[in-house]
Amino acid sequence: MSPIGTATAPGPGDLRAVLFDMDGTLVETEQYWGEAMFELAAALGGRMSPGARAATVGSSMRRSMAILHADLGVVRTEEQLLADARWVEERTAQLMAGGISWCPGARELLTEVRAAGLRAAVVTTTPRRVAEFVLATIRADLGGDPFDVTVCGDEVPARKPDPAPYRRAMAALDVGPGECVVIEDSQSGIAAGLAAGAAVLGVPNVQDVAPAARLTLRKSLVDVDVPVLAGLLAPVGADRPE
Repeated sequence: MSPIGTATAPGPGDLRAVLFDMDGTLVETEQYWGEAMFELAAALGGRMSPGARAATVGSSMRRSMAILHADLGVVRTEEQLLADARWVEERTAQLMAGGISWCPGARELLTEVRAAGLRAAVVTTTPRRVAEFVLATIRADLGGDPFDVTVCGDEVPARKPDPAPYRRAMAALDVGPGECVVIEDSQSGIAAGLAAGAAVLGVPNVQDVAPAARLTLRKSLVDVDVPVLAGLLAPVGADRPE
């Protein structure tokens, strides 16, 4: 598997890697997860509230199912919770098979990141078997694999907002937190990137995200380029992109 782009050797302190969340950050797939959960809620005899749906963005399937069940006021056994999670994953994969589109600006940014010789990773809470639907589409569209590393939710000891997924990706890329920018759309993902020690670019869509140190918020990835990302590594107190 050969990533597209050419490798270079940046100087000390330079941006060396960009770590991307997947759903809702690179590709417009969050609506599929939401549609599957709304369908499950209907099958359980209720209707999931918009607030509960927003709270599930970026969460593990276990936590998402707990939020959904609490929202509906239903009690499910552990076995039933796991079955519900599996159903949502399978239904989401079916919906993804119908077509996946890029988030605004994401394709252009990913292409530029690789052309600049930076390393790239996907770090997602989505399990590998579902994530591969998206990754295969990205590879086909770009004519190669743009990622040096992919970390999925079922491959780490703890999921976002724990920093473990991002720390694993950094170790696999052989880069330090100060050489990375994490790009995320959810509160849990942003918290994970910050806890891992990286600067974070947040592009929230469904959720509201609170300001934080080392976090820069944008409405989308449109007009975000490598110099913008490199600027996020500026020392605290220095001028940073808005």
